[in-house]
Amino acid sequence: MIKRTFDTCFALAWLIFFAPLLIVIAVLVRIKLGSPIFFIQDRPGKNGKPFKMVKFRTMTDVRDAKGELLPDEIRLTRFGKLLRSTTLDEFPEMWNVLLGDMSVVGPRPLLMRYLPRYNGFQARRMEVKPGVTGWAQVNGRNALSWDEKFAMDVWYVENQSLWMDLKIVVKTFFVVFRRRGINSEKAATMEEFLGS
Repeated sequence: MIKRTFDTCFALAWLIFFAPLLIVIAVLVRIKLGSPIFFIQDRPGKNGKPFKMVKFRTMTDVRDAKGELLPDEIRLTRFGKLLRSTTLDEFPEMWNVLLGDMSVVGPRPLLMRYLPRYNGFQARRMEVKPGVTGWAQVNGRNALSWDEKFAMDVWYVENQSLWMDLKIVVKTFFVVFRRRGINSEKAATMEEFLGS
Protein backbone atom coordinates (compact mmCIF):
# COMPACT_ATOMS: atom_id res chain seq x y z
CA MET A 1 0.00 0.00 0.00
CA ILE A 2 2.88 2.39 0.79
CA LYS A 3 4.51 1.76 -2.59
CA ARG A 4 1.21 2.16 -4.44
CA THR A 5 0.46 5.42 -2.60
CA PHE A 6 3.93 6.72 -3.46
CA ASP A 7 3.49 5.68 -7.11
CA THR A 8 0.08 7.34 -7.43
CA CYS A 9 1.13 10.63 -5.81
CA PHE A 10 4.40 10.78 -7.74
CA ALA A 11 2.79 10.00 -11.13
CA LEU A 12 -0.08 12.46 -10.61
CA ALA A 13 2.29 15.26 -9.57
CA TRP A 14 4.60 14.44 -12.49
CA LEU A 15 1.83 14.53 -15.10
CA ILE A 16 0.40 17.80 -13.77
CA PHE A 17 3.78 19.53 -13.45
CA PHE A 18 5.03 18.43 -16.86
CA ALA A 19 1.71 18.83 -18.71
CA PRO A 20 2.91 21.88 -20.72
CA LEU A 21 6.11 20.06 -21.74
CA LEU A 22 4.15 16.94 -22.70
CA ILE A 23 1.94 19.03 -24.99
CA VAL A 24 4.97 20.65 -26.66
CA ILE A 25 6.64 17.26 -27.21
CA ALA A 26 3.41 15.80 -28.61
CA VAL A 27 3.18 18.65 -31.14
CA LEU A 28 6.85 18.22 -32.14
CA VAL A 29 6.44 14.45 -32.57
CA ARG A 30 3.40 15.07 -34.79
CA ILE A 31 5.35 17.58 -36.92
CA LYS A 32 8.63 15.65 -37.17
CA LEU A 33 7.46 12.02 -37.18
CA GLY A 34 3.81 12.22 -38.11
CA SER A 35 0.98 10.22 -36.64
CA PRO A 36 0.54 8.42 -34.30
CA ILE A 37 2.16 10.56 -31.61
CA PHE A 38 2.38 7.72 -29.10
CA PHE A 39 4.09 4.37 -29.36
CA ILE A 40 1.79 1.87 -27.67
CA GLN A 41 2.90 -1.72 -27.23
CA ASP A 42 1.92 -4.75 -25.17
CA ARG A 43 4.50 -5.36 -22.44
CA PRO A 44 4.54 -7.90 -19.60
CA GLY A 45 3.55 -6.57 -16.20
CA LYS A 46 3.68 -8.28 -12.83
CA ASN A 47 3.60 -12.08 -13.23
CA GLY A 48 3.76 -11.59 -17.01
CA LYS A 49 0.27 -10.11 -17.30
CA PRO A 50 0.23 -7.93 -20.44
CA PHE A 51 -0.58 -4.23 -20.39
CA LYS A 52 -0.32 -1.47 -23.00
CA MET A 53 2.74 0.68 -22.34
CA VAL A 54 2.62 4.26 -23.65
CA LYS A 55 5.67 6.21 -24.84
CA PHE A 56 6.28 9.06 -27.26
CA ARG A 57 7.13 7.78 -30.70
CA THR A 58 10.83 8.08 -31.64
CA MET A 59 11.05 6.13 -34.92
CA THR A 60 9.64 6.42 -38.41
CA ASP A 61 7.67 3.62 -40.07
CA VAL A 62 10.04 3.28 -43.04
CA ARG A 63 9.73 -0.17 -44.63
CA ASP A 64 11.62 -2.17 -47.24
CA ALA A 65 10.28 -3.43 -50.58
CA LYS A 66 8.66 -6.41 -48.79
CA GLY A 67 6.76 -4.11 -46.43
CA GLU A 68 8.87 -5.02 -43.39
CA LEU A 69 10.17 -2.37 -40.99
CA LEU A 70 13.78 -1.35 -41.51
CA PRO A 71 16.30 -1.79 -38.63
CA ASP A 72 16.06 0.51 -35.60
CA GLU A 73 19.27 2.39 -36.48
CA ILE A 74 17.70 3.51 -39.77
CA ARG A 75 14.26 4.38 -38.38
CA LEU A 76 15.59 6.19 -35.30
CA THR A 77 15.71 9.86 -36.28
CA ARG A 78 17.88 12.63 -34.88
CA PHE A 79 14.86 14.00 -33.05
CA GLY A 80 14.06 10.50 -31.77
CA LYS A 81 17.62 10.12 -30.47
CA LEU A 82 17.22 13.40 -28.58
CA LEU A 83 13.98 12.19 -26.97
CA ARG A 84 15.63 8.92 -25.95
CA SER A 85 18.86 10.47 -24.64
CA THR A 86 16.85 12.81 -22.40
CA THR A 87 14.27 10.06 -21.63
CA LEU A 88 11.51 12.49 -22.64
CA ASP A 89 10.01 9.66 -24.71
CA GLU A 90 9.25 7.81 -21.47
CA PHE A 91 7.36 10.62 -19.71
CA PRO A 92 3.92 9.26 -20.78
CA GLU A 93 4.68 6.03 -18.89
CA MET A 94 3.61 7.89 -15.75
CA TRP A 95 0.08 7.31 -17.07
CA ASN A 96 0.76 3.56 -16.79
CA VAL A 97 1.92 4.15 -13.22
CA LEU A 98 -1.28 6.04 -12.45
CA LEU A 99 -3.35 3.17 -13.86
CA GLY A 100 -1.44 0.68 -11.70
CA ASP A 101 0.19 -1.24 -14.58
CA MET A 102 3.66 0.01 -13.67
CA SER A 103 5.52 1.38 -10.69
CA VAL A 104 7.82 4.40 -10.60
CA VAL A 105 10.68 2.03 -9.72
CA GLY A 106 11.05 -1.59 -10.82
CA PRO A 107 12.62 -3.73 -13.55
CA ARG A 108 12.02 -2.16 -16.96
CA PRO A 109 9.21 -3.85 -18.94
CA LEU A 110 10.81 -5.80 -21.78
CA LEU A 111 9.11 -7.48 -24.75
CA MET A 112 6.34 -10.07 -24.56
CA ARG A 113 8.29 -12.46 -26.79
CA TYR A 114 11.06 -12.64 -24.19
CA LEU A 115 8.87 -14.35 -21.58
CA PRO A 116 9.45 -17.96 -22.70
CA ARG A 117 13.18 -17.26 -23.01
CA TYR A 118 13.71 -16.51 -19.32
CA ASN A 119 15.27 -19.11 -17.07
CA GLY A 120 14.06 -19.51 -13.49
CA PHE A 121 16.40 -16.84 -12.13
CA GLN A 122 15.62 -14.28 -14.84
CA ALA A 123 11.87 -14.83 -14.48
CA ARG A 124 12.07 -13.54 -10.90
CA ARG A 125 12.08 -10.00 -12.30
CA MET A 126 8.37 -10.58 -13.02
CA GLU A 127 7.55 -10.89 -9.30
CA VAL A 128 7.07 -7.11 -9.05
CA LYS A 129 5.52 -4.45 -11.26
CA PRO A 130 7.79 -3.11 -13.98
CA GLY A 131 9.14 0.40 -13.46
CA VAL A 132 9.72 3.63 -15.32
CA THR A 133 13.21 3.53 -13.84
CA GLY A 134 15.08 0.85 -11.94
CA TRP A 135 18.27 -0.39 -10.33
CA ALA A 136 19.71 -1.48 -13.69
CA GLN A 137 18.84 1.89 -15.25
CA VAL A 138 20.90 3.83 -12.70
CA ASN A 139 23.80 1.38 -12.91
CA GLY A 140 24.56 1.23 -16.62
CA ARG A 141 21.24 1.28 -18.46
CA ASN A 142 21.55 -0.20 -21.99
CA ALA A 143 25.35 -0.41 -21.75
CA LEU A 144 24.90 -3.44 -19.47
CA SER A 145 24.89 -6.99 -20.75
CA TRP A 146 21.65 -8.96 -20.42
CA ASP A 147 23.15 -11.05 -17.60
CA GLU A 148 24.10 -7.90 -15.70
CA LYS A 149 20.64 -6.41 -16.19
CA PHE A 150 18.84 -9.52 -14.96
CA ALA A 151 21.14 -9.81 -11.95
CA MET A 152 20.34 -6.20 -10.98
CA ASP A 153 16.61 -6.68 -11.58
CA VAL A 154 16.51 -9.71 -9.29
CA TRP A 155 18.65 -7.90 -6.71
CA TYR A 156 16.01 -5.16 -6.66
CA VAL A 157 13.20 -7.70 -6.24
CA GLU A 158 14.99 -9.10 -3.19
CA ASN A 159 15.95 -5.74 -1.67
CA GLN A 160 13.14 -3.34 -2.58
CA SER A 161 11.99 -0.75 -0.08
CA LEU A 162 10.58 2.78 -0.12
CA TRP A 163 14.02 4.12 0.81
CA MET A 164 15.58 2.20 -2.09
CA ASP A 165 12.95 3.57 -4.48
CA LEU A 166 13.64 7.15 -3.38
CA LYS A 167 17.38 6.58 -3.80
CA ILE A 168 16.86 5.23 -7.34
CA VAL A 169 14.56 8.14 -8.31
CA VAL A 170 17.15 10.70 -7.19
CA LYS A 171 19.98 8.82 -8.90
CA THR A 172 17.92 8.63 -12.11
CA PHE A 173 17.99 12.41 -12.51
CA PHE A 174 21.81 12.40 -12.41
CA VAL A 175 22.05 9.49 -14.87
CA VAL A 176 19.68 11.20 -17.31
CA PHE A 177 21.53 14.50 -17.01
CA ARG A 178 24.84 12.79 -17.87
CA ARG A 179 23.20 10.87 -20.74
CA ARG A 180 25.16 7.69 -20.09
CA GLY A 181 24.32 4.15 -21.16
CA ILE A 182 21.56 5.22 -23.55
CA ASN A 183 22.36 2.64 -26.21
CA SER A 184 24.00 -0.75 -26.37
CA GLU A 185 27.37 -1.00 -28.13
CA LYS A 186 25.86 -3.61 -30.46
CA ALA A 187 22.60 -1.91 -31.47
CA ALA A 188 20.87 1.46 -31.85
CA THR A 189 18.78 0.64 -28.78
CA MET A 190 19.39 -2.78 -27.19
CA GLU A 191 20.20 -6.04 -28.89
CA GLU A 192 17.63 -8.84 -28.91
CA PHE A 193 17.51 -11.12 -25.87
CA LEU A 194 17.71 -14.66 -27.22
CA GLY A 195 17.76 -16.53 -23.93
CA SER A 196 20.62 -18.09 -21.98
